[in-house]
Amino acid sequence: MIFSSRAEAAFLLAEKLSSYKGRNPLVLAIPRGAVPMAKIIAGVLEGELDVVLVRKLRAPFNPEFAIGAMDESGWVYIADYAEQAGASRDYIEQEKKAQLETMRRRRAQYTPVRPPIDPAGRIVIVVDDGLATGATMISALHALRAKHPAKLICAVPVAPTDAVQKVKDYADEVICLETPVYFQAVGQFYADFPQIEDDEVVETLKESINPRGGRESA
Repeated sequence: MIFSSRAEAAFLLAEKLSSYKGRNPLVLAIPRGAVPMAKIIAGVLEGELDVVLVRKLRAPFNPEFAIGAMDESGWVYIADYAEQAGASRDYIEQEKKAQLETMRRRRAQYTPVRPPIDPAGRIVIVVDDGLATGATMISALHALRAKHPAKLICAVPVAPTDAVQKVKDYADEVICLETPVYFQAVGQFYADFPQIEDDEVVETLKESINPRGGRESA
């Protein structure tokens, strides 16, 4: 299946998540591509929107390929093929420092006037526009599990089967609309797949805060 856009994929995911409507789920996007998707899902489910910051660790000489990922706390997931991809211990340490600094900068930019919404005791739905290796989603789920959500759900439109299987160990439920046999990159499954910029993320998060300083439920 080819999704026409992230918006179409988000509405299809919202249908699969309809049992959580009206239960005030916390819908967390992995920036940046998933942010407009999570906004749609939060609106349909009458939930709250926020981001969970994680960063992939990039392979040497191939920055689009993930050899692992890390969360804001500094916890790191390293894929079992990282060494084969040319990632030495020193390289991984340098990459960790670079990605942690990016997350700190983005947190200050995305939510400058408030802390992240507390997921404790909440139904938490983590959204991305697709999984390739699953490393980034694993880091996000690991970070959130430590904060004791009532239920932790991974929701993505598309992923290879092996990535879905890896993620299942970290979530209470995994919703994936498509698991194609031939998978090269997430973008190949969208007719329209523009890059989402930081300004759009910031504006989307601002729009989710009501004038009294609380959070809007759509």
